[in-house]
Amino acid sequence: MSQPPTPSTPAAPRRTRLTAEQRRESILDAATEVFADVGYQRGKVSDIARRIGVSEPVIFQNFGTKASLFSAVLERAARQITAQLRAAVDGGQSVPDLLAAWLAPDHVDRMHARGSVGVLFADNLGPATAPEVHGAVRTAVQQITAGLAELLRQGRRTGDIRADLDPETGAWWLMSLLNSHHFRAAVMDNRSALEPGLTRLLLESLTRPAPVRDS
Repeated sequence: MSQPPTPSTPAAPRRTRLTAEQRRESILDAATEVFADVGYQRGKVSDIARRIGVSEPVIFQNFGTKASLFSAVLERAARQITAQLRAAVDGGQSVPDLLAAWLAPDHVDRMHARGSVGVLFADNLGPATAPEVHGAVRTAVQQITAGLAELLRQGRRTGDIRADLDPETGAWWLMSLLNSHHFRAAVMDNRSALEPGLTRLLLESLTRPAPVRDS
């Protein structure tokens, strides 16, 4: 009696080879996740490599050092944030409405929660921070602030933002409110009642016409 034919073992699927740009983007994706979860100091290159199934030397071949990788993560995050803000306004959302949503207390809390983009910018501007990291954070913050200033200019052109507002000053005021989140969370009582008032006060200062002074 003949034996049934032995089924052949299916060939393992061939792994798609990434282009250099795709490899860099995959590293940046993994690095963003790690740094947003635990911060720069505690983030390990070995954890980043493990997430995408490569060796640590591959990371260093692409970015040189951990600090350079973090700088690239910050630069991309800043570019994405400004692009998202710009896209919302280009899509028809008014500048005041966009800022109200962006500065809403629950949204600000989410931005600063572990795993979120705010962690990338936290605790990296102190005197103990490596100069390259300090400079990268500074540059990324300035890039986001410049994007906010451009939004305020757009709001002035449409009449949604008061005409006498200096956009750069207003943008830094917005960034100051965002970046003092940890301070308020640590010392402010009754935050659930006070945070909405802070947001409302800031937005009103950006949108209300300047008071008329008696001559």
